[in-house]
Amino acid sequence: MTEAPDDLERRLREADTEELHGLLRQHADTLDVVTAVHALRNPFIGREGIEILAAQGRLLAAYEVKRQIALHPRAPEPLALRFIPSLFWRDLLEIGLDTRVRPTLRRAADRRLMARLSGLAIGEKVAIARRASPRVLGRLRHDPTPRVVAALLENPRVTEGVLLPLAASEEAPPGVLELLARNRRWGVRYEVRLALCLNPSSPVQIVLPILPLLRKRDLQTVARTVRLAMAVRRRARVLLGEDV
Repeated sequence: MTEAPDDLERRLREADTEELHGLLRQHADTLDVVTAVHALRNPFIGREGIEILAAQGRLLAAYEVKRQIALHPRAPEPLALRFIPSLFWRDLLEIGLDTRVRPTLRRAADRRLMARLSGLAIGEKVAIARRASPRVLGRLRHDPTPRVVAALLENPRVTEGVLLPLAASEEAPPGVLELLARNRRWGVRYEVRLALCLNPSSPVQIVLPILPLLRKRDLQTVARTVRLAMAVRRRARVLLGEDV
């Protein structure tokens, strides 16, 4: 007697590992996408069960099946890597952040996400910047849009190591550098302040208020850096008590 679809779905959801893998072997040729997804969501599915489903080519035409396999911590690594390139950016973001996923897969997801950033809308990049891993933030820090950088600064995973190259970048738009300088969390960090003061692209109006907060040896460096604006160098010399 053929098993009713609803009954099979229930059993796939509730079975333990041994029963689940037996059901998958028995019904592999007739499973549809819905039942396959139920099986993949069963917490007891193991490597064997995932491989049985992945061997059914017709199931892999469905995005949700590929997504579930790529996200599954028990999926064989080569199999999961195979599906990474076809995932949407939201799923790539999740894989990159999921500590249950193997590091190789997280890195692959991050690389794929970074490769797609240039083709995404500003709103999408803002959403990514708020949550992304440090690897992805290292690419997003170069985005010329202040909205994206503002979102990046809100990310709890951002570090001074991510931000210092931005503060020192002469290619960074002045508006982005000003945003960093005025940020309540990061604009008060000494190393960030120093990098901004030594960056010729930093707007003079954000550098002048920072100069009195610098150590003497760093003020001396500012005063002697000929590539900086004259107003910045002159102010540094005044603070050092030198003739101007």
